[in-house]
Amino acid sequence: MNSRYSAADLENLLEGVVAAARGAASDIMAVYSGGFDVEHKSDTSPLTEADLASHRRLTGEIAPLDTAVLALSEESGPEQFAARHHTRHLWLIDPLDGTREFVKRNGEFCINVALVEDGVVRLGLLLHPPTGVYWWGAQGLGAWRVDEQGRHPLKVTVPCPTPVRVAASRSHGHPAVEAYYARLGETERCPQGSALKFARVAQGEIDVYARLASRCSEWDVAAGQCIVEQAGGQVVDETGQPLRYNQRDSLIVHNFLAYGDTSRPWLEAIDGIAVHD
Repeated sequence: MNSRYSAADLENLLEGVVAAARGAASDIMAVYSGGFDVEHKSDTSPLTEADLASHRRLTGEIAPLDTAVLALSEESGPEQFAARHHTRHLWLIDPLDGTREFVKRNGEFCINVALVEDGVVRLGLLLHPPTGVYWWGAQGLGAWRVDEQGRHPLKVTVPCPTPVRVAASRSHGHPAVEAYYARLGETERCPQGSALKFARVAQGEIDVYARLASRCSEWDVAAGQCIVEQAGGQVVDETGQPLRYNQRDSLIVHNFLAYGDTSRPWLEAIDGIAVHD
């Protein structure tokens, strides 16, 4: 199905998304610099005022960029979640990805924003509030890192080196992931919190990021997938199919691999590993 968005359209939308994310980053860091309370949601995940302040900023400023697109955040209410079943287009927003890392004050958290059309991510942004650095990718525009020195193109590492550099989660390790990595041969562990792992795959610092047999949500993955794909890599499920969004009753993602060198048979190492939680 043809996209309604040209490359110029996506570039225009990106400008507004970056502005909103920068404002949300300021809101997050204002909370981070002081004391804050930590609540817990029904799934036991932590929630702070930084999550809520970022949610308000992002949904309030991104929704008007294209009024035909639903802005759905992790902290949205039931009305928005119900509306997603009736739209082809939506923004998937995680206002503070890595709240556990935020609470630990290790700096490894980010803002995730993705534009989805008919299940496919057309634009993705990850922004790191402590530094202001952001990574973005969009169909027809490639993938880029933007920092104080300017804009830098992103490219995954090909061919995959030895040892294989594997993403090690700060807060969501799982035996299935360890079993998978053990089958890859010699590896070098690269600890990293939040969706910043996708950024490191895209800029060639990590070769594979496996998330197996543990739940995350579509807003945790969508932006990172777009950036990795536009940098030359792939993000697939356990059957090798690219992830698609807003296509099911649930927004839960159970398994995925994000990797750079697409010529390597990454899926073969999954055989026989229990990947369903």
